[in-house]
This record gives sequence, structure tokens and C-alpha cells, in this order.
Amino acid sequence: LPAAVLLKDTKLMDVKLGQLGSWLAMRDFTPGGIMGAMRRGYNRYYNKYINVRKGGLGGISMVLAGYVVLSYMWSYSHVKHDRRRKYH
Repeated sequence: LPAAVLLKDTKLMDVKLGQLGSWLAMRDFTPGGIMGAMRRGYNRYYNKYINVRKGGLGGISMVLAGYVVLSYMWSYSHVKHDRRRKYH
């Protein structure tokens, strides 16, 4: 039998739907905790896609796709008004 893992140490993918509220309550939402989570996510991404022996275009293309999505979201309010105009 696997050893019991505390709910605080459980990954999000392993949390049951009924435990989601208490799992979120245990997270650290202070600025330091959020920066630490962002740093861990960046390090995980960097080590998985960028810092590899035989790299490909996968990691860089994901960054570019993220940039395209973010720039569209930022300019959506301007684009929204232009989509219904036909001639002027």
C-alpha cells in the first residue's frame, strides 16, 4: 500500500473534487507564496522544454503561442469594436 500523503502535499491533478475547497484553503496566497509558485512553474517548464540535451521547437513555440494569446486578450476590447464594421 502506498504511504498516506497529506492533502497539503497532494498535487492538483490528484485532488478529488470534494477535497478541492480544503486543498485551496491550504495554499499560500501571499505575494511570496505566489512568486514561489511562479518560480517553481518556470523552473519546471525550463527544465522540461528548454534545458534539454536535444532540444526542439516545442518549448519556444509554446512561449510564442502564449504571447499571441495574451496579446489578443489585451487588445480584445479594441478588436471587439472593429469586427462589426463593414466599410468604415
